[in-house]
Amino acid sequence: MKKQNIFTCFIMALVLSLSLGAASAFAATYGKNLVTEAKKQIKVVDLETAKSKLGQNGWVILDVRTEKEFKRGHLPGAVNIPRGKLEFAMQDKLPNNNANILVYCKKGGRAVLATKTLQNMGYKNAVSMFPGFTDWMKAGNPVN
Repeated sequence: MKKQNIFTCFIMALVLSLSLGAASAFAATYGKNLVTEAKKQIKVVDLETAKSKLGQNGWVILDVRTEKEFKRGHLPGAVNIPRGKLEFAMQDKLPNNNANILVYCKKGGRAVLATKTLQNMGYKNAVSMFPGFTDWMKAGNPVN
């Protein structure tokens, strides 16, 4: 009886671990698909175009990474509103829906999704920098 219980527990643990692995793979694929679809619906700019917007009058540079990531370094003049707080903070921090907004993150995915969210909120002049901050630094661009 003990052997049967141990075997049953082993099988259940195996099934559970396989299920969690499949769920994790699904979530990763789903996230990539969201980014791909959002990217088709927004304006994306490369690093050189983004660099040309720095210090330009009328452009808001929006970093949607976490506060911890932002403190480690960011584009000059950037404002930090983490992606998870975007919907709650934008109207207070930037009530002008006509503002030109350059959005960026570490690799580009969060920025794409944040830019799509901003457009849904009425910010029609938001663009996403792709690739993100990691490539920005590798290219030797200015960082604060």
